[in-house]
Amino acid sequence: MRWPLLVLLVVLSGGVVALQAVYERRGGALAGSTEQVLYVRSPDAVKRLALSYDALLADIYWIRAVQHFGRTRLSTEPVKQYNLLYSLLDLTTSLDPHFRVAYLFGAIFLSEPAPGGPGRPDLAVALLQRALQASSRQWEFAQAIGFVHYWWRQDYQQAAAWFQRAADYPDAPEWLVPLAATTLAQGGSRESSRMLWQQIARTAEDDWYRNEALRRLRQLDAMDQLDRLRAVVEAFRQARGGPPADWDDLRRAGDLRGTPVDPTGAPYRLSDGAVSLDSASPLNPLPAEPARIR
Repeated sequence: MRWPLLVLLVVLSGGVVALQAVYERRGGALAGSTEQVLYVRSPDAVKRLALSYDALLADIYWIRAVQHFGRTRLSTEPVKQYNLLYSLLDLTTSLDPHFRVAYLFGAIFLSEPAPGGPGRPDLAVALLQRALQASSRQWEFAQAIGFVHYWWRQDYQQAAAWFQRAADYPDAPEWLVPLAATTLAQGGSRESSRMLWQQIARTAEDDWYRNEALRRLRQLDAMDQLDRLRAVVEAFRQARGGPPADWDDLRRAGDLRGTPVDPTGAPYRLSDGAVSLDSASPLNPLPAEPARIR
C-alpha cells in the first residue's frame, strides 16, 4: 500500500503546484487585491513541491515580484509596503538559480529608496551574491554589486573594490578597470555616475535594463538643468529683491526663453521661487546624493 500512497501524494502535490501556477498566471491573489499573501514562503518547500514545474513557477513568482513592486509603487497608500518583494525574488531564484533578469532587476527594485521602493540595498547585495555563486557571468554580478554600493549606498571604496573584482574575471570588459579608478577618484560626482549608466546602456543585453539606464541618464540631465534654472531664479531674486512668481516673470526680464521642460518634455514647475520636476514627470523621484555632488 505504501507505493500507491506515495504515488498519489506526488500526483496531488504536483496538481496543487500546477493549479497554483495556472491561477496566478491569470491574475491570482494579486489581481485587484492588496492582500499580502504568499502561498508557500519556504524556497526549499517550493522546490520539493515543484517537481518538474521549477522553470514555470520561477517565471510566475518573477511576474508576481514585478506586479508587487509596480502596484505598490503606484499605490496611493501613505506608507508603501514592499514586504513580499524579497521573498518573491528569493523563491524565483531558488527555483531557477540562473534567472539572470530576476537578479539584476530585483536588485534595482530592492535598492530603490522609499517611496519608490523598500530601500534595502543590503538585500540587493545578498541577492546578487547568490547570483555570483550560480552564474558563469560572474563579472556582471560583481559589477552590479559595486553599482549598488555606488548608487544607493554611496560607499565608493566598496564600489571601487567590487568593480576591480569584476574586472579581474577572465571575460570582463575592458571598461571596468578605468571605472574602478574613476570611482575612487570621483565617486559621487555626476560625471562618474553618468559614466556608469552610459556603460550599462551600451552593454545591457536586456531592453528593460537598457531603458532603465537611459532613464537614469535623463535624470542626471534633469538635475543639471535644475541647477541652471535655480541659478537663474537666484540671480533674479538678488537683482529684484524677491523671487519670480512664475516663468513669465523671467521671460519678461529677458532671463529665459519659452517654458523650460525636462528631458522627457514635461514642464518644470516654479513655485515660490523653488524649481522642481512636474509631479507627472516619469523622471520622478530624482535620486538624492551622490548625483548632487559635482
